[in-house]
Formats: sequence, structure tokens, C-alpha cells
Amino acid sequence: MADLTDELEARSRHDFDPQAPETFDSAHRELGEVRSRCPVARSQEFGGFWAMLGYQELVEVITDIDRFTTTKQNAVPAFSFTGVRPPLHLDPPEHMAYRRVINRFFTPPKMRAMEPKVRQCSTELLEPLIARGDADVAVEYAQKLPAHVFAEFFNLSVETSTEIKAVSGRYVDAIQVLDHDTVKSLSGRLYEIAQDIIDARADGSYSPEEDLTAALLEAEYEGEPLPAPMILGCVRQLIVTGMVAPSVFIGNMFVHLSRDPELQELLRREPERIPAAVEEFLRLYSPYRGMARTAREDTEVGGQPIRKDDPIALVYTAANRDPRVFEDPDNFRLDRPNISDHISFGRGTHSCPGAPLARLMMRITLEEALSRSEFALTGNPGMAMWAEWGTNSVPLEFIAL
Repeated sequence: MADLTDELEARSRHDFDPQAPETFDSAHRELGEVRSRCPVARSQEFGGFWAMLGYQELVEVITDIDRFTTTKQNAVPAFSFTGVRPPLHLDPPEHMAYRRVINRFFTPPKMRAMEPKVRQCSTELLEPLIARGDADVAVEYAQKLPAHVFAEFFNLSVETSTEIKAVSGRYVDAIQVLDHDTVKSLSGRLYEIAQDIIDARADGSYSPEEDLTAALLEAEYEGEPLPAPMILGCVRQLIVTGMVAPSVFIGNMFVHLSRDPELQELLRREPERIPAAVEEFLRLYSPYRGMARTAREDTEVGGQPIRKDDPIALVYTAANRDPRVFEDPDNFRLDRPNISDHISFGRGTHSCPGAPLARLMMRITLEEALSRSEFALTGNPGMAMWAEWGTNSVPLEFIAL
């Protein structure tokens, strides 16, 4: 009876409020304090959920596909009301039919081919801001770059990609305030765009070697073409997932470098160290904290009983600063010896397939911004709300070099 009483008390406690207002520094401080007491935390918001704040605890959940599934509730708060969207909404082995196709488009040769296109997008957006001398780099650069890059990557017009970015932004805003009717409406619009992309490839004019959507249309699973509704869900997933996280993350890098002019100058002087800096920024400022799994059975993580069908948020934002794994976790360390242990793009079955393209955007952003300018904050950063962590406003002064 004592054990049952303890479990009931754990399920009823409220360790943190995911909807509390935040500054650039407050969330990491507060999540760190909660993590030190309970790496498997509890919140009663969004219908109640567990939150993996500890590194080992989070890794256990994302790698043990026998105990935890992504097919039931894969985000906190829940917002997938409008169909199955592979590969995220599928477990192995079904999800691999889609991942095999997607992975072919993020290989090193594909990324080398994308580099000049990403660099052109970056410079075309940055140059007028630097020439002007001031800008909100989150609004005027970070929120626009993914749309331009995705237009190149998905063989879309910039107008279509920009609409995807705009609709995705409103979609995320509606999720954050639990406006389910708007979520469903905007998701429907994203499905319409995805269907238009598929229809444009129906005549075979796009090569499956060069176009991801065409490759999905050509792919088979167990000797049969992939089902049309699942291809639609996959394209719908792909056109949205890469839009939000880069937008909030890129601003984080500018905030940090504005606060650390010595690091800014070091990377300007030694640009070959930018890739290492990007990895540490990814660890330090991981934007993901609302992706989720659901327990398949009654189980336990980190000594905490978790019941079948309990939703579990994966708070990468906190896990990547776990002092049990990363020494001096709240401070930036260039060339951190175990930086490859960070899990900003997940691990295992559902690790982010687009990580190479995200890294490319981040590296080129820093190379172009640092080689062309010095920059400093001119106001307080504005912050996104759960489920992302990061900036949605970063006012900067640029000094052209």
C-alpha cells in the first residue's frame, strides 16, 4: 500500500510549469533545478505528463522501442488530429520504408551539392541587414532562411515554401495555446500544399534521384507501392518539421555571440573552428522539449513508475545540460571532449534525418555573418513558448567589416 501511495503522490505532483513565461536564461536555470531533484519530472499541464530531464533517462526512453512508442502520442501537448505522418508516427519496421528514402537525400554528396545554394540564400538575406546596420535577426533572417533553403531542397517555388513557413508558424502558435480548431484548420492547409506537391510530380517530370517526393512515389514496401495516404502524410511531415527548430535556434547563436565578443572574434579569426562551435551551441541551446513517446506497458524509468499510455515529453533542452554527462554544463566550451554525446537531434530509430542540412545552415550562417560583420544585442531577446525553446526576436546592431 505504501508503494501505491508513493506512486499516486508522484503522479499528482507538479514539478514545473511548461507554460511559465521565460527569458533567455530562466528556463535552463529552472529546468536544471528540477532535474537535480527529479530527472524524471511531472507536470499536470496538458492533461498531465512525465518529462525526461535527465540525459540517461531520456536516452533510455528514445532507444527502447519495445517499451515506448511514437505511434500514440508523439508530442506534448498532443496535436496530431489529422492523420498518420510517417516516419515519425510509425515504429519499426514500418517506418523504415520511409526513412530509407529520406536518408538518401541527406548524404554527404547531397549536402555538398546543397552548400552553394544554402550559402546564396544566407548571403542574400544577410547582406541587406548588415548594410542597414540593425535588424531583428530572428524575424528578418532566422525565420526566413529555412523557407528559402527548403525551396531549393524540395524543388519548390520560394512562394510555396514561404507559405509553408507562414502556415507552420501559425500552426505552432495555435498548438502552444491549445487552440485545437485552428490547429486542425491549418494542418488541413498543410495537407493541401503537400497534395499539390505530390500532384506536380504525377507526370514523372521529376527524377526520383533528385526529388524526395518523387522518390517516395517510386518506393515500395514488401513489394507494393507505398500507400497514397501515407505518402501524403510523409510529405506533410517533411515540409513542416525542418521549418520551426532552425528558426528558433539560429537566433540563439546570435544572442550567445553578442554576449561573448571574445568568442565572436575567435571564430571570425579562426573560421575552421565554427563547426565545433555549432555542436556546442546545439548542446547548450537545444530547441526540442515537446517531442514525446508513450509507454506501451507499466514500466519504470530512473526509479519512477510510469503507467501504460502515459505520455512522456523528451526535454532535450534539459538533458543536454545534465552535469552527470557534461562537465560545467551551463557554460560554452569550444572543443568539449565529449561533444559528440549531445542528443540535440535525438538518437536511434527516430533521430532527425535532416540533421546534416540543419548543421549546414547553421555553419554557413555563422561563416557569412562573422566574415561580414560584428554584431551586438540592442534589446532583450523575445522567447518562443513550449514546445520549442529559443528565440523569436533578437534585435541586433551590425557593423559591416
